[in-house]
Amino acid sequence: MRDSPLEAANVHIMNTSGVSMGTSPAKTMSQKSVIRAIRGNAKSFDLSGKAITSVPTSVSEIQNLCVLRLQNNLIRALPEDLTSLYNVSYNVNTSNRHWKTVIFLNLNTMYPSLHIVFKLTELHLSNNAFGEIPSVLGHIKWLKKLYLSGNRITALSPLVCAGLGNLVVLNLNHNKIQHLPPEIKSLAKLERLTMTDNKLEALPPEFGQLSNLIQLNLSRNHLSWLPGELYSCRELTRLYVARNRIKVLPVGIRALAKLNTLDVAGNKLSMFPVEFHMLPLQELYCEGNQFVQQLPITSVQVKTVFSLKELAARLVLLEDRNKHSKVHRALPLYPCLEAILAGWGHCPLCLGPILNFWLECVHFLRVKKGMKMSLRTVPVRAVLCSYECFNREGHSYYGVSLHSDENLCQPMQRWSLEGSR
Repeated sequence: MRDSPLEAANVHIMNTSGVSMGTSPAKTMSQKSVIRAIRGNAKSFDLSGKAITSVPTSVSEIQNLCVLRLQNNLIRALPEDLTSLYNVSYNVNTSNRHWKTVIFLNLNTMYPSLHIVFKLTELHLSNNAFGEIPSVLGHIKWLKKLYLSGNRITALSPLVCAGLGNLVVLNLNHNKIQHLPPEIKSLAKLERLTMTDNKLEALPPEFGQLSNLIQLNLSRNHLSWLPGELYSCRELTRLYVARNRIKVLPVGIRALAKLNTLDVAGNKLSMFPVEFHMLPLQELYCEGNQFVQQLPITSVQVKTVFSLKELAARLVLLEDRNKHSKVHRALPLYPCLEAILAGWGHCPLCLGPILNFWLECVHFLRVKKGMKMSLRTVPVRAVLCSYECFNREGHSYYGVSLHSDENLCQPMQRWSLEGSR
């Protein structure tokens, strides 16, 4: 009978007779566990809490391994053999019989009838001694879940990021990471990222390209601000940034139309951004901030004369609302002007356009019934177009003043500070 292509290529199942992992009790026990897993064709293998300092290379001989648990050990590095953890199916019909052989090998020769099935999709490496993310992980391109909490990792390697395009879950809690590289955008399929208790100081703008992100937990870091690009993560439903140093949330938070849980407790916020109350929140945790207090004091106003640029911009923006106006039709012919006007806002009272100057205000909103939160009333930022609107009767907007005695922000009714973008 003619040999199959696989036999001709000397492809075979690796045996375990030559496995050698040393003579220590921990390694001997691990060796026996590996042999049992190989013989049992295990899909999940657990070597957690075995006090081992290295991963037995024979682990790569477990043919159908999908989940590998190595947490709570003393491991510092991973073997290169982990990259060979995949299966190959070879199908052939002979004498009206269907043969299907599932084998394990390092694939060197490719046949049209071979079907690669990647198996190792979940890897647990928490509570070990890794000083950096092992470079071998950048070559396990089919990995979907990676847990690396409780190590000594100080940076996320750009090369590793580039090779983990199929990652869905990444846990880096309790490490020492200070920065994330722009290559974080390579994790295009990432849905859950947790990095609590690190030393993150900022997020790169490329973070906004994680379009599949559903849950983000960055609590207990050193963040003083969040990039506006974060609001491009339109699938985000849970955002945790508690115990940081954040003073203000970027404008445009309404873009997170699916956000139902927000934790900003223990920061330095004085108020929430414009249109914050439009979010479909079900849970809000915001205790431990420096919110303005609703303690009205005497009103003082200083006459403001708007610049010619501001007055002209407001007129153009107002005319642009009319789709039949000459301004609306001519504006696309001046891209530089469109860029200047792109950051406009509007007054919540008269709905008139605002470009660079406004009156800084706040209004206090009660949360909706059934919503879980630590406070019942929250201050939300608002910007009014002029004192004319501010002095209207029947609204609940307050100007903001810094109280010099207690160094607390307090609302001052019928008074406001002038702001500029």
